[in-house]
Amino acid sequence: MSLSQIDKLEVGVVKQLGSQHAKTQRSPFRKNVKKYLWFYLLAAPGMLYFIVFKYFPMWGVLLAFQDYSPFLGFSKSPWVGLQQFREFFSNESFFLLLRNTLMLSLFNLIFYFPFVIFLAIMLSELRSAAFKKIIQTVVYLPHFLSWVVVVGITFIFFGPSGVINHYLAPMIGKELAFMTGTEWFRSLAVFQSIWKDAGWGTIIFLAAIAGVNPELYEAATMDGAGRWRRIWHITLPGIKSTIIILLVIRLGHLMDSNFMQVFLMTNPLNQEVSDVIDLYVYRVGLTESHFSYGVAAGLFNSIIGLVLVLLSNHLAKKAGEDGVF
Repeated sequence: MSLSQIDKLEVGVVKQLGSQHAKTQRSPFRKNVKKYLWFYLLAAPGMLYFIVFKYFPMWGVLLAFQDYSPFLGFSKSPWVGLQQFREFFSNESFFLLLRNTLMLSLFNLIFYFPFVIFLAIMLSELRSAAFKKIIQTVVYLPHFLSWVVVVGITFIFFGPSGVINHYLAPMIGKELAFMTGTEWFRSLAVFQSIWKDAGWGTIIFLAAIAGVNPELYEAATMDGAGRWRRIWHITLPGIKSTIIILLVIRLGHLMDSNFMQVFLMTNPLNQEVSDVIDLYVYRVGLTESHFSYGVAAGLFNSIIGLVLVLLSNHLAKKAGEDGVF
């Protein structure tokens, strides 16, 4: 056999091995698709939802860098760079909006988040299965009420001529401005969030508590540990990773306010503390048709949320805990 024939044979063998290697590389994916076809089909609607309603609309952030006009469209609207952001940051209302947004979110983080953990632990400590189901149903139900109903109930009880003032005014000699003043707005907003969503928020924590090894509780009981010591030394460490993950996710929404709640609770008398960035984006971007300016303000919110998620996730991993990603 000549040298050229040997070279051709070697080249053919290399090509054949390469094609076989490529097939072996592709085959696991094909096998997985065939093996888990129904799981992929089950996940398809959720993936489609995120693609259509979360990823595809990201194209709209281009408006923040344009002086957008509906008559000119995306392609013909003039590009202005960071002008919309400069106008937003130099606006006299910027620091007021930032303060109100952060204060409302921090109040929810400080009071709502620990209360959900406390409520989940208390529910897990109930020994009567029937009573536990009744309590869970009662605390879950408000979640299914719309914010219109929740704010309407709040007006009935805390309005200027509401139930609370009806009984309180004769005792203190005046009506308290729960809904028409600046002093009670944040407290009422946090109270509404706790009443409406705290029960629903316990579901993940209850699942995490159910995953704690019951033998640890038995050993602690035999060693003479009371209920509170078992909670402190077994339950809380057992759900620590879940707490950290949910805290990281919640920090990502620190700049987000519950728009519907704030929109329904806001009036000219409490706007000094209730005017948040989300409400400002709606008012300026939609009602006043300053689309690019509103998108720039909303994009600022999103960027701050992304930075907070990345930072808190990094700190969680530095502390030896599992992050979100």
